Amino acid sequence: MSKVSRRDKANAIRALSMDAVQRAKSGHPGAPMGMADFAEVLWSDFLKHNPNHPSWIDRDRFVLSNGHGSMLLYSLLHLTGYGLEIEQLKNFRQLHSKTPGHPEYGDTPGVETTTGPLGQGISNAVGMAIAERTLAAQFNRPDHEVINHRTWVFLGDGCLMEGISHECCSLAGTLGLGKLIAFYDDNGISIDGEVEGWFTDNTVKRFEAYGWQVVPEVNGHNSDSITHAIKAALEETDKPTLICCKTVIGYGSPNKQGKESSHGSPLGEDEVALVREELGWESDAFVIPPAIADAWNMQERGSAAEADWQQGFDLYEAAYPGLAQELKRRMDGNLPTDWARLSANKIAEISNKAEDVATRKASLNALNAFGPDLPELIGGSADLAGSNYSIWSGSMDIKENHGGNYIYFGVREFGMSAIVNGIVLHGGFKTYGATFLMFSDYARNALRMAALMQIPSIFLFTHDSIGVGEDGPTHQPIEQTASLRMIPGMSVWRPCDGVESAVAWQQAFEARSGPVSLIFSRQNLKHQPRTPEQIEAISRGGYVLKDCDGEPEAIVIATGSEVELATGAVKILSQHRIRVVSMPSTDRFLDQDEAYRQSVLPDSVTNRLLVEAGVTDGWWKFIGLKGRVMGIERFGESAPAGEVFRHFGLTEEGVAKTLQEMLKPN
Repeated sequence: MSKVSRRDKANAIRALSMDAVQRAKSGHPGAPMGMADFAEVLWSDFLKHNPNHPSWIDRDRFVLSNGHGSMLLYSLLHLTGYGLEIEQLKNFRQLHSKTPGHPEYGDTPGVETTTGPLGQGISNAVGMAIAERTLAAQFNRPDHEVINHRTWVFLGDGCLMEGISHECCSLAGTLGLGKLIAFYDDNGISIDGEVEGWFTDNTVKRFEAYGWQVVPEVNGHNSDSITHAIKAALEETDKPTLICCKTVIGYGSPNKQGKESSHGSPLGEDEVALVREELGWESDAFVIPPAIADAWNMQERGSAAEADWQQGFDLYEAAYPGLAQELKRRMDGNLPTDWARLSANKIAEISNKAEDVATRKASLNALNAFGPDLPELIGGSADLAGSNYSIWSGSMDIKENHGGNYIYFGVREFGMSAIVNGIVLHGGFKTYGATFLMFSDYARNALRMAALMQIPSIFLFTHDSIGVGEDGPTHQPIEQTASLRMIPGMSVWRPCDGVESAVAWQQAFEARSGPVSLIFSRQNLKHQPRTPEQIEAISRGGYVLKDCDGEPEAIVIATGSEVELATGAVKILSQHRIRVVSMPSTDRFLDQDEAYRQSVLPDSVTNRLLVEAGVTDGWWKFIGLKGRVMGIERFGESAPAGEVFRHFGLTEEGVAKTLQEMLKPN
């Protein structure tokens, strides 16, 4: 076989990328063509992976943060042997293909995270690096190293302009994540043109200030320079590394390289032909010469790498069988064997205490109850831990103890949420991130990404309503709970007391696909007495909390802090037959079968009142056109919580008055 040069291999990426974009008449050819050389060096010589087994637990993680350059990744996956057939590249950006416009987790083997919203890929990668280091500290032994891999990231100017990159890269430096290595595609071009008009940061000094090692001014089209830079990164074990590669966007295009015209549009048939001449690429579209294809294929090398690791793991398993089984359990995403019994017992204990408690404190009680049985639990707060009670009794700071389980994220809500997603994507942990509900807006796109990827990230939100009181409308969430419920695939729980809070946490831990948002109060709430059957029904999302004899004249549905208003109002109107339904999770209730839903909310009862201290639009599906909603359609007020609730008419007396109006004969 004739010798295949590095440039030949890199040009295979360029050819596949420009051809796929041209065929789709849509896409971004510039980044793949510009980044092809450092992609070739990394994937050929340094990346530890096995195309035959993309989920090998000790593989390196590779993240394409500038996800618009997706054809770079798809080309690499095709060439190295991940089973991404050439027909899939021909169907780039087409319906139901494995090559969507931006890489999507779960669609394509080898894609570690969904990227596209710039800055989130590097942030996910920070989470992956945290997961690797924590897992290694928890499971490795001096004579057996079964977790030892790196996280590699490609990112561009856009990722570095996004604020989330500041949040997460700053924290990565503070934590000293030495196995996180990022390549900055410094091509000076974004979709609007030359970035010097709006991005003049000194990136080298910025990352050095974060505590990163920076390898500057690397020629991104010289394999020797790239190799030298990667070796420098591997030698630094106490800091993450940023490799700054000077590249030309659209490299190889005579008329469009170095210009924004190659960024987000096909090159055009004539220019594609000129690129072939410029690169000396003689093959037709989507044809890779056999010698180059053979040089790229990593299947044999990947299988050998995993086989070597497996041999070491077998020795580890013989020496530490319990640890080995625990590692496999956690990486498979399974809960401890006895979880169902343990969690049910803990919920029963919490119920027997019958405490009137703020649900943020009930959340902490649940963490203290469940935490000792969940060694995979890891989480933290974007500051505010003293207010949202996210530090439980077994928490250990991962900065001080790499085998710990608590992360001080600092005031970084968006970054925290993307890092949580990265830890979940890596595997081996049940992961939560905490802040005030109001600041879920800062984190919004990371929450959406968790739902899009269908991963079980847990988001803990406290200070859930006008009950925040004196902090006023800037801190009083009105539309946030409804907004979270609107995210497809996001499960939302707003419990009314300690028992519902414990069940909400139980359900979050048991989730296998899709994120969970847990929403808790600042103020104390009354314990609601229940039968064992009612406790069991909480997990169904909505259930009859207080019932009446015979068919109800009216049904009151409430969530969270407003449940006690509903039960209090029913006591005032004891002469009427009124049912109270607690609905901590609307999405879970809607997942129940029709018979169960009818048993809770029978169609025959049209007098329905919904009570929740927030916007009302999302509730009409539960109450029908004859029902009423008591909520809030404007921003809050600054005053003690009780006064604010009275100001908006959200009291037991106010609920009773509304019910009386509904029960009057027509």
